[in-house]
Amino acid sequence: MPFAPSSSIARLPPYLFNTDHRHRVLTQLRSKATGLEKYIYLNGLKEREPNLFYEILLANMLEIVPILYTPTVGDACSNYSHIWRRPEGLYVTIEHKGHIREVLRQWHAGHSARIAVVTDGSRILGLGDLGANGLPISVGKLDLYVAGAGIKPATTLPICLDLGTNTTKFHDDPLYLGLRRRRPDTPEMDEFMHEFMEAMTEIFPQLLVQFEDFSTDNAFRYLDLFRNQYRVFNDDIQGTGSVVLSGFFNAARLSAAAAGTPLTDQRILFFGAGSAGIGVAKQLLSFFTLQGLSVEEAKSRIWTVDSKGLITADRKGLQEHKKFFARTDYDGPALTKLEDVINYVKPTALLGLSTVRNAFDEQVVRLMSSLNARPIIFPLSNPVSLCEVDYEDAIKWTNGSVIFASGSPYKTLEYNGKRYEPGQGNNMYIFPGIGLGAILAKARHITDSMVEQASIALASSLTDEEKKADLVYPRLVRIRDLSCQIALAVIRAAQKDNVDENLLFRNLSDEALLEYIRAKQWQPTTLNHHLPRL
Repeated sequence: MPFAPSSSIARLPPYLFNTDHRHRVLTQLRSKATGLEKYIYLNGLKEREPNLFYEILLANMLEIVPILYTPTVGDACSNYSHIWRRPEGLYVTIEHKGHIREVLRQWHAGHSARIAVVTDGSRILGLGDLGANGLPISVGKLDLYVAGAGIKPATTLPICLDLGTNTTKFHDDPLYLGLRRRRPDTPEMDEFMHEFMEAMTEIFPQLLVQFEDFSTDNAFRYLDLFRNQYRVFNDDIQGTGSVVLSGFFNAARLSAAAAGTPLTDQRILFFGAGSAGIGVAKQLLSFFTLQGLSVEEAKSRIWTVDSKGLITADRKGLQEHKKFFARTDYDGPALTKLEDVINYVKPTALLGLSTVRNAFDEQVVRLMSSLNARPIIFPLSNPVSLCEVDYEDAIKWTNGSVIFASGSPYKTLEYNGKRYEPGQGNNMYIFPGIGLGAILAKARHITDSMVEQASIALASSLTDEEKKADLVYPRLVRIRDLSCQIALAVIRAAQKDNVDENLLFRNLSDEALLEYIRAKQWQPTTLNHHLPRL
């Protein structure tokens, strides 16, 4: 009887089994001309072959993370209504108020859900109010939870709260996916948020909620309202603060050694006083208190600047979140130019969270270099198009003396025959480990100590080779091991704060617990990676 192949086998090329589909995927990915095209391609791959998608991601982190998250995710959000292909998360709208539980029950994970990233799209990166277009932020962060910490993909939940948008052009865009209305006032939004968080806890009882890219006032507001009631944290405030604190520990050691001064002599100037800026500034109080200073002494070593200049307590109409670091020891004329503030403060460190492109110009950078043997300059705004100074300029204007970390990725470069490797204060170093530790510990809340210990664990993780290269952050290719170390520190901090409900871990040594954490990390299984799904 002649061979009669099935229709499915007949559709396969004859040499498919002799080729490596991973290589084919990377070749196709690299053939795309723009970051947005690459993002769309990877999005489709995740739908067709999720295991292969994560295998490719884990094997090519430095290449693919900037596509799935900053900087390319900014383009994906800006264009999301126009590039939308399929449902990939959950939309909970203001029109669902009173019925949010029924909406949440539609998500397939149910009680197995462990981590949700929730945005309301009101302050996406430095791009502003993108409304329902903000969902890729939640999707991208959860991809990094999977890649960075080994969270099982099926237990993740990306959510966009569609509360409308105040960006008029979206109301007029016929392809816009979201509600065409302005955002609610505070009382209406408070009612919605209380119902949402109650429903989340009821429907997903083991869930950790990460708030992402809420407007500044609401970011602080809802973190303060819910942090002691639910298992929730805000990555823009706590995650950013933690990762910057970690890098600052190592940067300050390099700077102080070059100057021959004690660590407590650091003077930090923040350019940008939104939720990220003030959140980071509060976290950096720990740098000083861990050196033995009081909170008030620590506050005295931090200055903040916004679009109006140096923030002082006597400024009229000062926003509530800016009052904490407002200076009471300056009574001269208003300092509105950054160079004038630097001349007055004489900071050892200049941190940018302003989303003002090139705010640290040549004059500012050279001024910092004239004041410090090794100036600390961290332009942390995302994406690259909003970064305060580019790495190459910072190296050139300081003749290579700068201690640099940015929010977005920059490439290693050579200057005057020496190789320089930039640091990246990427929240990806921190939030996957915080999430993994909190989930495994079954922590009732995310405490300040848990976030602080995550930062210390990251700061302590440099290898001898990384220290020799004067790095302030470990290399990202080690992210899974770093997340395990951070998760261990988070679990131990949860135990000390008595917020852990997984009491079995208390009887394990650090070595045994670390091994357990590693064993719990999900791995993609693509034994037939060369065979596409039929």
